[in-house]
Amino acid sequence: MNNSSLRLSVIQSHITWEDRSENLAYYGELLRRVSGKTDLAVLPEMFTTGFSMRVNDLADTNEGETIASVKKWAAAYDMAIVGSFIATENGKFYNRAFFVTPEGNTHYYDKRHLFSMAGEDKFFDAGDKLLIVDYRGWKICPLICYDLRFPVWSRNVDNEYDLLIYVANWPEARKRAWKSLLQARAIENMAYVCGVNRVGTDGRSFTYIGESLVFTPKGKKLINAGTKEEVTRTCKLKKANLESLRTKFPVWKDADRFSISE
Repeated sequence: MNNSSLRLSVIQSHITWEDRSENLAYYGELLRRVSGKTDLAVLPEMFTTGFSMRVNDLADTNEGETIASVKKWAAAYDMAIVGSFIATENGKFYNRAFFVTPEGNTHYYDKRHLFSMAGEDKFFDAGDKLLIVDYRGWKICPLICYDLRFPVWSRNVDNEYDLLIYVANWPEARKRAWKSLLQARAIENMAYVCGVNRVGTDGRSFTYIGESLVFTPKGKKLINAGTKEEVTRTCKLKKANLESLRTKFPVWKDADRFSISE
């Protein structure tokens, strides 16, 4: 049995609207404060801009300031960092999640489910590939906000991942769905689930209350960052507990098989 553990930190904070420089400086300081206390820090969705559709003005490349800053923090503070940003590549725009390790390895996932009610589908292209990263003995799958509503996309086939992460700008009006769906994803996939949401009000007058959460594979709450507060919370995930549950109660063996097509 694997006895490895993973220290996981949720960084719940406001996002200054459409101001990359301000947000990079602010989140860099928040990450510095958990240096030496965590293995993996998770930031909200679009942490440098807020949930903006001004892609032509705000997009950054994989070689730009955003990822360069994240790589610098990851190396300096010896932690992996997860979040998302407005990315541009080959003339297209993506709501792109990143997973950056202390060694400088970078992995990307482009949001599959674009939030059409806010017009996200008119400005961004959708991704079509899941990402599962091997990090310190854990397999980790990062997804983005609206992806949470689509369980087929996150289905954990044959225990492909141990930790499912959602980075989000999830409005207060739909807070009940946020909590219920995160817990459901943990139970149905027999994996730890982490959801990190922002707080404050954005430039389009949407209000966010945080309630960043971490659940065990049994649906037990490990972290609740609370409402409307800017806060960082850290917990320890235990691989032995996960593997024991999967052995003693192997519901994953009876899961339906399926394929995803356009």
